[in-house]
Amino acid sequence: MAETAATPALGIDRLSRPPESQLRLAWRSFRRNRLALAGLVIVSLLVVAAVFAPWLAPADPARQVLEDKRTPPGPKYLLGADEFGRDIASRLIYGSRVALLVGVVSVLIALVLGTLLGTLAGYLGGGVDEVLMRALDVLLAFPYLLLAIAIVSALGPGLENTILAVGIWATPGFARVIRGSVLSLKEQEYVAAARALGAGTLRIVVRHILPNCVSIVIVYSALYMASAILLEAALSFLGLGVQPPTPSWGLMVSTGRDFLLLAPHIATFPGLAIALAVLGFNLLGDGLRDALDPRLRV
Repeated sequence: MAETAATPALGIDRLSRPPESQLRLAWRSFRRNRLALAGLVIVSLLVVAAVFAPWLAPADPARQVLEDKRTPPGPKYLLGADEFGRDIASRLIYGSRVALLVGVVSVLIALVLGTLLGTLAGYLGGGVDEVLMRALDVLLAFPYLLLAIAIVSALGPGLENTILAVGIWATPGFARVIRGSVLSLKEQEYVAAARALGAGTLRIVVRHILPNCVSIVIVYSALYMASAILLEAALSFLGLGVQPPTPSWGLMVSTGRDFLLLAPHIATFPGLAIALAVLGFNLLGDGLRDALDPRLRV
């Protein structure tokens, strides 16, 4: 009898518990994904390296010791020295700052422009939608690297122009994603109810539509961070991005390619850093997509 009486009490206790928040459910789903956790660890290490670079770097990244040029990895230089005798480990740590700066700022630029254009096209529709989408289709018609090269060639090489070029390249992708979400959300019943209660266009967009696009924006921002880092490395490799002596992974690969047979470590370690950073953000983005989308949540 005691066991029988305890069973309904347990059932009532479960029913009386408040439902878990969506954020907690998303975190529970995210932490079950081992690849996503691996991506989070990689990105966290990248952020730590960028923030604490002056304390983590074993040497000045710009200091040249010509007698130590092309020194292989060893006790003196953990990852070896480059063609000018500069410590590769220090330059990799400081190069993470450039990679994250370009990635974060360019994605913010694309996010602001893409959200504005996508919201206008999706909510207003009609001729505004046609004009904006056809203009963005022109940008999408160019290969991504060719478009970035054209922008940087017009503006000139440098860190600021590289950020602007990557941001402009990523804007059409964000705009199309936001437009698709707005087209779907503006037909929902709660939007029609808000409109019937007299809410204006700006209030409906800001209070009812854009907050429901946050999860999609977070996922695409993480994925575009990987693409932005890769594009910055490609521009620096071609000599159109970050200029020396600023440490940049793409520039380090470019200068090290002339010594692949004599000192392969000069180009190998920066290449591995680029691959690891891109892999980390891709894994993180995939994990966020699975965790934030209730249809894919495990």
